[in-house]
Amino acid sequence: MTEALTHDSLSDDGIAHGFFTRNGGVSTGLYSSLNCGVGSKDNPDSVIENRARVANTFGVQPENLLTLHQIHSDKCIVVDEPYDAVNNRPQADAFATDKPGLMIGVLTADCGPVLFSGKSKDGKPIIGAAHAGWGGALKGVMENTIASMEKLGLDKSTLKAVLGPCIGPKTYEVSDSFRDPFILQDMKNARFFVPAERPGHLMFDLPAYCQRRLFLAGVPNIQIMERDTCAEADMFFSYRRSTHRSEADYGRQVSAILIKP
Repeated sequence: MTEALTHDSLSDDGIAHGFFTRNGGVSTGLYSSLNCGVGSKDNPDSVIENRARVANTFGVQPENLLTLHQIHSDKCIVVDEPYDAVNNRPQADAFATDKPGLMIGVLTADCGPVLFSGKSKDGKPIIGAAHAGWGGALKGVMENTIASMEKLGLDKSTLKAVLGPCIGPKTYEVSDSFRDPFILQDMKNARFFVPAERPGHLMFDLPAYCQRRLFLAGVPNIQIMERDTCAEADMFFSYRRSTHRSEADYGRQVSAILIKP
């Protein structure tokens, strides 16, 4: 069985969602077991089977599970039909759609997966998904996702956003200079950095930074799941953890949302 976390905030009769863990797939070794990263060095057949299992959880065909070639950008695309997400993925870091049956998902291994749900003024569901690592979050990927949803008719007063499992403030150590672009953006961002035990380093609170960006963007309902991908090795893939262990590669978990057909 695939294993997915959900949040009550996104529970809606017309919406399905899941922050999938690393468990419930067929991959082995470093990728054990629900690795959905097409860009990883895992056996491609295993990745395709894992993605099929995720799609089946939502009751859709595997070709309706849409993911991206993520590039840590601020780019959000609007999708209205399936495409080949295994061999021909668009380069972007977020989606928005108002079309039922499209399972839009982002892949993460420490970055923040943000799932959005809202309605138009006539009650039509509109969803979004963003890959918010520090780079994308700093550039505005979450705000661009909201803007794309608004172009589809979103009534912003109905908007909900949930930040799923990502690297937490107790495990995200960065260099002193890492803070510079955040301070240049807004001096108030200093609050998201505290001294690390290692000289010349800081601990960065990515979830809190994302939460503030969502608040400033006017999202009325923001939830943080507070699950640390780096610390919870039995539950999540983590780029940072794989680096510490000098591993050759790492798996990616998927977080996805769907307007039910």
